[in-house]
Amino acid sequence: MPLSRRMSAEAFGTFWLVFGGCGSAVFAATFPQTGIGFAGVSLAFGLTVLTMAYSIGHVSGCHLNPAVTLGLWSGGRFPAKDIAPYIVAQLIGAIVAAFLILQIAGGKRGFMLAVNGLAVNGFGSLSPGGYGMMSALLIEIVLTLGFVIVILGSTDTRAPSGFAPIAIGLALTLIHLISIPITNTSVNPARSTGPALFVGGLALEQLWLFWVAPIIGGLLGGIAYRGLAGDPPVPDIVGESIAARVERS
Repeated sequence: MPLSRRMSAEAFGTFWLVFGGCGSAVFAATFPQTGIGFAGVSLAFGLTVLTMAYSIGHVSGCHLNPAVTLGLWSGGRFPAKDIAPYIVAQLIGAIVAAFLILQIAGGKRGFMLAVNGLAVNGFGSLSPGGYGMMSALLIEIVLTLGFVIVILGSTDTRAPSGFAPIAIGLALTLIHLISIPITNTSVNPARSTGPALFVGGLALEQLWLFWVAPIIGGLLGGIAYRGLAGDPPVPDIVGESIAARVERS
């Protein structure tokens, strides 16, 4: 699959993730009578990944996340030469999604963009539960590590085929249920960057943590999976279906 098509798929998929996940949080806050809450937002993030995994997984691998891209690389599943293009595409998708969320939310009379608006990630005063920097750093590393292990394990050619999107979507739902009170849940530098760019201020000042922690977690997750399961039995080819890989092996 040409790189341009894979980048387009990554941009759209990340747009869908941020628009669906962050959008559900923003619109629930703007219209509290919807009663979506933490559980609903968590489910929204999980469903966006699940739907995109089935829709574009065969095109780009459906990373939608710089930490996942780097985790797949450290796990031996992704070529280094494609890391930068994938991350650029993911950032574009996230920024466009955040911009559209802001435009839609701004259509409500009296809407004001708060310092913690657009579902930004943060710690201290930006943490929904008031958690500090060390708590944020640890939870983002641990959850991203676990997320990458789930992705690598469920997409391994030795795993049952066809169920990976379900496992990945449920894992992301669980991750949000755990960490929304702590950081508003990132585990994804692109998801954090889009909203922070428009909110600015403290959200932008704290953005570094939501690059550093997920990337550390992603890299460790890739290394950990290789230690647990060994090298993949078939060299990974981005965009190739699991069935085709099994047949080729």
